[in-house]
Amino acid sequence: MTVRRISRRMFLNDLGKGVVAVAVFGPLVAACSSDSERATSSTEPSATEPPATNAPTSATTTPADIATSEPTEDDFPGTWSRVLLGNVSAYVLARGDKAVVVDTGNPGSADDIENALTAVGLDWGGVGHVILTHLHPDHIGSLSAVMTAASGAAAYAGEADIGAMDSPRPINAVSDGDEVFGLEIVETPGHTVGHISAYDSNNKVLVAGDALNGTDGGVSGANPQFTPDMPTANESVKKLAGLDFDTAYFGHGEPVLSGANELMAALAADL
Repeated sequence: MTVRRISRRMFLNDLGKGVVAVAVFGPLVAACSSDSERATSSTEPSATEPPATNAPTSATTTPADIATSEPTEDDFPGTWSRVLLGNVSAYVLARGDKAVVVDTGNPGSADDIENALTAVGLDWGGVGHVILTHLHPDHIGSLSAVMTAASGAAAYAGEADIGAMDSPRPINAVSDGDEVFGLEIVETPGHTVGHISAYDSNNKVLVAGDALNGTDGGVSGANPQFTPDMPTANESVKKLAGLDFDTAYFGHGEPVLSGANELMAALAADL
């Protein structure tokens, strides 16, 4: 299955086809995890097939009905790409000719993020949003470079972490239930006070930042070595376990591409 750009009209014609996630790799090493990752190229499938349209099809359907049922831009399933930057990952969700970047890696990671955009037919001009899961330098190290390159992008982070972030433009504070590019923001404190995760209900994908880690094909909680408030971090794990997702992406460790919700439920039950 190939990756291609999707316009609104193409989406309506192609709704029901699958999407894929493309891994793009770089050489940098993260500062807030002791797990090592191997930088080898791979292509990762998306978690789910896009939902079927609910547009009425009976003979009595009116033009007003059709207009109301047409999917909005934020309803497009889109394509998730992992950007592996040594020992940390950033992520890109491309939808049509626009994209959101989640985390920016260590300093010097902007070129690898640009390569991920190029792989799905986009450039910095298509980046309208940058979500930052938390303040640690291996997740915001290229924030200034990314925001400069993506001159039309707005940045978002948990309010308690924003003061430690250096950005050429103001960062918008987000909290539980806010939406950015169709992604639901979930407050997941503990690893840092303002830590947030991003939930994509269309594709049943969770981008957990460092609230979770990928471990030997499974899921573990926040790394105690870099988490000052483990009781709160464990509560965040239980909160995430209540979401409906099949794929989990982490700042550190290999993604879980299917069955992540079941693994999360088992993890939460042990806390």
